[in-house]
Amino acid sequence: MRIRATMIAALALVLPVSVMAQDRPLPAAAAEMSVSPDAAVQGAGSGVRKRRGSMVGYIEDASIRTQVRVRFDAGFGVNSADRAEFFYGKCGCYRGLAGTPLFDPAAPGPGPGILTDLDFQSFRVMGEFALSHRFSVFAEVPFRSIKPQSFVAGTGSFGNQSGLGDVDAGVKLGLVSDDRRDLTVLVRGSFPTGDSMKGLGTDHASLEPAVLYRQDISDRVSIESQFGGWHPIGGSQGPLVSDKKFAGDVLYYGIGPSFDVVRTDTFRFSPVVELVGWHVIN
Repeated sequence: MRIRATMIAALALVLPVSVMAQDRPLPAAAAEMSVSPDAAVQGAGSGVRKRRGSMVGYIEDASIRTQVRVRFDAGFGVNSADRAEFFYGKCGCYRGLAGTPLFDPAAPGPGPGILTDLDFQSFRVMGEFALSHRFSVFAEVPFRSIKPQSFVAGTGSFGNQSGLGDVDAGVKLGLVSDDRRDLTVLVRGSFPTGDSMKGLGTDHASLEPAVLYRQDISDRVSIESQFGGWHPIGGSQGPLVSDKKFAGDVLYYGIGPSFDVVRTDTFRFSPVVELVGWHVIN
């Protein structure tokens, strides 16, 4: 997989319920479902500036709140999907290399065939529960679909696959939180629930610490960012038997400025540009 800086441009149209949770008090029944701890503190008549809601989708939200998030990702032109075992497990093509130094009967990824081009889609549902205004727990369930486009000639191939991916769970701890900014530490663990033979998971657990930051520049402009690392726990050996690990550590980072083009009492229209990058360390 080519690990490189990627630009993601999105237009965020936030409907009334999510806007109200951040911008003004809700009726009691709706507030029980949608209002965040910070927004509840800053209700009408408090004289305190209302918080501007998070606009990012790929970058993690630095605010601590109870929420449900649904995210759809699509990727194209992936040419090394097993690199560092970040996307899926070591290519199953290594299982077919008997008699060579590269032979690995335990390679957990899809095969046969050496992949040169792959497209994928991912649908993720995340639930977060705020235990206080500074601490929350969360879990995320992904569903993945992969569509191989081409392989090295003569090495075989495998077909489209879809199903449950690797489930994530973790905690968020707010170090700083006020009406204009949030500084939050996130620790996430990933569990090998996806079928690695189908390219739906990595076949190992991982640990992912990160720092998240949100800053409101004005009532209409904010910047959100993240910086973190992904560390595999376990993973395949190789490519040679003498090599320590096929899986490797990955740094990731991102920044997402947004601007309220239209904002009323009933909805908000905010374009956001998310610049996200990854770097394989080893």
